[in-house]
Amino acid sequence: MLPEGLPRLSANTAPEHLVDRDPQVTPQQMAASLVPPPQFADASFASYRPDAEYPSQAAVRDAVAAFVAAGPADQPRRGLFGRRKPAAESTVKSGVYLDGGFGVGKTHLLAAAYHAATGRKTFGTFIEYTALVGALGFQGTVDLLRGTALVCIDEFELDDPGDTMVMTRLIKELTETGTRFAATSNTPPGALGEGRFAAQDFLREIQAMSDRFDTMRIDGLDFRRRAVDESAGVVADVAAGLPGGRVTLDDFRAVVGHLASVHPSKYVAMVEDLDAVGLTDVQPFTDQTDALRWVALVDRLYDAQVRIVASGTPLDQVYPESMLDGGYRKKYLRAASRVVALTRAVD
Repeated sequence: MLPEGLPRLSANTAPEHLVDRDPQVTPQQMAASLVPPPQFADASFASYRPDAEYPSQAAVRDAVAAFVAAGPADQPRRGLFGRRKPAAESTVKSGVYLDGGFGVGKTHLLAAAYHAATGRKTFGTFIEYTALVGALGFQGTVDLLRGTALVCIDEFELDDPGDTMVMTRLIKELTETGTRFAATSNTPPGALGEGRFAAQDFLREIQAMSDRFDTMRIDGLDFRRRAVDESAGVVADVAAGLPGGRVTLDDFRAVVGHLASVHPSKYVAMVEDLDAVGLTDVQPFTDQTDALRWVALVDRLYDAQVRIVASGTPLDQVYPESMLDGGYRKKYLRAASRVVALTRAVD
């Protein structure tokens, strides 16, 4: 059922189709979108509500606030003719890295850091930064971000060697010109890429990147599952269950197939201005690539707080054990947590 109190879709309002959406996004639009999502537009350290049973939440909040308030320290520079400075200087920390499970408030704290920082600043997901490199080229992205005081990176993941090289180079280049970083992930920086590609072949790059961060562990329970039932909601009739406003209605497998033709960097624009998406006949995944594209879309739906009305298999149960046992387990569990909230959203 649709949560009590929500208006139904008007009989005179025909739903759109997500499979018809293939937005064109310019590099300028991509750069302009590097701000916190609407639900975190007012996030602050004061509005963060740490769980008293997990002291690390308040401790990390205070540590991140102190990091932002301290401002940039002198960053290690290369010497004459590009020679490296002594090793002792190369270990200067240029960022904070928030490591913890999903639903403990990492993104809230990252957005709070963005809002509290002075000077130029950017906020985006890991995939948004790598997409920017794809659109502008590596040097073009460095030129665009050079002079930025704080770069915030949400959902830091290294799923392939190319991403590893791009992000380590980008962080290194910008660090040497004084930029600082704040990042979140479900994986400690030393373990990025584990179980997903031959991470041992890139240990030097991964270690060099992780050495630039102070890692802060946040413990706690997923606040989304504390607030709602344990499973994603399903309805018998999706069309009848859609709320009012701008909505889409599609077969789930058709949407999954459409995602293969749309670059993940466009998913933000793909769900822009939607109030809800309707998905019929949800089925478990059999292909991991499809599952990962769906995870990327769920992240964008969650950022925009777009409700989901679905029939079939509950959307938190679409990942078979073979996938949950692999290297992308935390991504799948994060998506499962988020669809529980989105399918049970209330005003």
